[in-house]
Amino acid sequence: MATMALPTDAQRLFHGRGGLYPGCEHWVLDAFPPVLVLTSFQPASDEELAAIHAALQARWADIAPGQALNWVYQCRHEGRAETRLMAGTVPEPHVVTEDGARYRVHVLKGQNHGLFLDMAEGRRWVRNHAASHPRLTVLNLFAYSCAFSVAALQGGARQVTNLDMSDGALGLGKQNHQLNGHVSGASFLPHDLFKTWGKLTRSGPYDLVIVDPPSYQKGSFVATKDYARLMRRLDDLLNPGGHALLCLNAPELGQAFLQDQMTELAPQLRFIERLPNPPAFADASPERALKVLLYQAPALP
Repeated sequence: MATMALPTDAQRLFHGRGGLYPGCEHWVLDAFPPVLVLTSFQPASDEELAAIHAALQARWADIAPGQALNWVYQCRHEGRAETRLMAGTVPEPHVVTEDGARYRVHVLKGQNHGLFLDMAEGRRWVRNHAASHPRLTVLNLFAYSCAFSVAALQGGARQVTNLDMSDGALGLGKQNHQLNGHVSGASFLPHDLFKTWGKLTRSGPYDLVIVDPPSYQKGSFVATKDYARLMRRLDDLLNPGGHALLCLNAPELGQAFLQDQMTELAPQLRFIERLPNPPAFADASPERALKVLLYQAPALP
């Protein structure tokens, strides 16, 4: 806090969860300008919160003189989340930026705020890939608020198909497209992936398939059993030379979980690279951090 710069884009400022700051493993500080969001994964005392408020206020006076300090505290413990506005206000609607794109967020309700900050490099790769591959077609699975779709269209993709079981999430995704002036080029399917293969296959194949599922969401996707079902279908969904971006945010499952299954179930797809995570998400154990793996289908002879 004593050295942070004034954040302009949405970003992580402190990542205690990465294990690089002993004693601070339960703390995370994010910026959703003009609001800071402090998250603790164990209960914090009033004295701790008062000390943090004083530190934030002192730094804010240096980097944003005359501007009000807005910050929110969320405690996530034993499967529950309690959220409190600690100072200032939260705008409504609350819109943040990342690499020139705009996204609607909601920091006072729920554990997911509308934009996953650890996926910033994934969105940057998609944007750059779309810019270098004219008329790209994209399938965005588990689309949530459709940030990948916004990034793809920002890069120049021709068409993105967004699929998610949640109508509410896709509603937020539609707002994000409107915020960025994308009035065409995207479709939204509020369906269960495993009941929609026929429709997806008929509307494909695609040049890029993005797979960013929850690691464990009962009734939707459980990585340990459902990722394999999806991998078996990837080849049918991809154009020759097309790419698949496979994401996994499960600390208990390492990179080999994806790679070993891909070798067995989709051997025709070639592993290209693991995308880096944003520097702010540095982790003492990279195997526990977010995994984003890039694969490519064979090109036509």
